[in-house]
Amino acid sequence: MQKADDFIRSRGFYLPPFAYWTTEAWVKKGPEVSEIVDNKLGWDITDFGRGDFIAYGLFLFTIRNGNFQDWQALKGKLYAEKIMIVEDGQVTPMHFHWNKMEDIINRGGGELLLQLYNATPDEQLDNKNEVHVSLDGLRRTLKPGDTIRLTPGESISLKQRCYHKFWSQGRTLIGEVSMVNDDQHDNRFLEPIGRFAEIEEDAPPLYLLCNDYQNYYQRK
Repeated sequence: MQKADDFIRSRGFYLPPFAYWTTEAWVKKGPEVSEIVDNKLGWDITDFGRGDFIAYGLFLFTIRNGNFQDWQALKGKLYAEKIMIVEDGQVTPMHFHWNKMEDIINRGGGELLLQLYNATPDEQLDNKNEVHVSLDGLRRTLKPGDTIRLTPGESISLKQRCYHKFWSQGRTLIGEVSMVNDDQHDNRFLEPIGRFAEIEEDAPPLYLLCNDYQNYYQRK
């Protein structure tokens, strides 16, 4: 967390104040923090169940997000924003989203590479049909399995059911602007993975992960 925060600041980006609340502060919070808790804002670090974070993993911090009820009603906060760090060579496995369309933005550092496929009706890789994407508003047509390289400042728009795997050359800060994010129900990974990491605590938490709120925050 400390290394991630240092890198984020070095790129001229800053996390919101709740990122730095201590466990003692969380115990004292009341209903005013329900949006943070319910929409899983905050720190999120995953190794995708592989147990090898450097090879397969991702650092994320969810800055803003709506929820499924907003999405169903088409009212309220219908968007989300994340900041992410991809380490050099670190892979996020192939996946798509049923409901979420997203923009992935290279915020600086290294270069981000994405391999893209459409999904077949039975949710496998479509090796026949071209993939249509938008790069900073410019339409691109790709062959199945083609790789796109994003240099700092570039972005790509990914529609629903577009399979994507990504990795980095050099440590890279990544932004994500999207529709409502629901990591519990809206991720389709090509291979079964564990989205949230199992962590053996050998020291008190510096800051809480979004899945840890329930252990410290008592809803009043």
